[in-house]
Amino acid sequence: MNAAPALLGYAAVVGVAAPRLMVRGAWPHRVPALGAAVWFALMVSFTLATVLAVSELAAPTGHLHAGLVGLLHACGLGTGATAGGPALAMPLSVVTAVVGAFLFHLARAGLARARHRDRLDKVGVRSDRLRATVLAHGTPAAYCLPGLRSRIVVSDAAVRLLTEEQLDAVLAHERAHIAGRHHLVIAAAEAFATVFPWLPLARRTREETAVLLEMIADDRTLRSHSHEALATAMYAMAAAGTPKGAFGAGGATALLRIRRILGPRRAPHPALRGSVASIALAVPLLPLLVACPPGV
Repeated sequence: MNAAPALLGYAAVVGVAAPRLMVRGAWPHRVPALGAAVWFALMVSFTLATVLAVSELAAPTGHLHAGLVGLLHACGLGTGATAGGPALAMPLSVVTAVVGAFLFHLARAGLARARHRDRLDKVGVRSDRLRATVLAHGTPAAYCLPGLRSRIVVSDAAVRLLTEEQLDAVLAHERAHIAGRHHLVIAAAEAFATVFPWLPLARRTREETAVLLEMIADDRTLRSHSHEALATAMYAMAAAGTPKGAFGAGGATALLRIRRILGPRRAPHPALRGSVASIALAVPLLPLLVACPPGV
């Protein structure tokens, strides 16, 4: 039995219905790290389902139900496989497109950050006390340039207008982005959206992941700084923009995050964390179960 129809149906559910359920739920903002993990798991699951479906369509006589070895044989990767060229070339083209798009977005953002660092070297002033570059600007602002030569930038208006506690909270927020290597997650979401631009999952993943990464940095900052200090600093910098490839403490998501920081906060129940973590681990494997159901 050919598994392509089941795989395409599964991909449709993951690509269209799953993102709608995700954005309707409140739990991702309660556990943003796990929320981002689920979005990433959905991307991987959709990609794998697409690859397996394309392989089945290219080699309809291949038997995926022989387990993992049979799956490799059907794709032309296993020992003694007899699958033709299309059965290997078509799935590889999907994987190559996703990986190539990831490397492209990573390189493009890296070049933009490198050009911006060069300008900062000319017009900015390095502050050893802040461990940041201070830039003359009339609006309170702070952002980071992640990557191998990471840089934190803060405007002199922010240094003047923010209290020491507020400024420390802002700088901690930016360091959280760098330590978490959040630029890699953004590049992955951008790559997925490039390969599947028509897909609701791709659009929603790119939008929601950006918000969740900011919340992750907020939560890490709140481990050592007060809620009031971070929220008021974000309010002061809400109108500030960020250059391409950078993460900023203010911006369009500031109001949503301020409400989250200052609103009533309940620690997520361990059962919620456990169930969401299990979903994030299981979802990428579901296409294999669709293609190779147990006992078949």
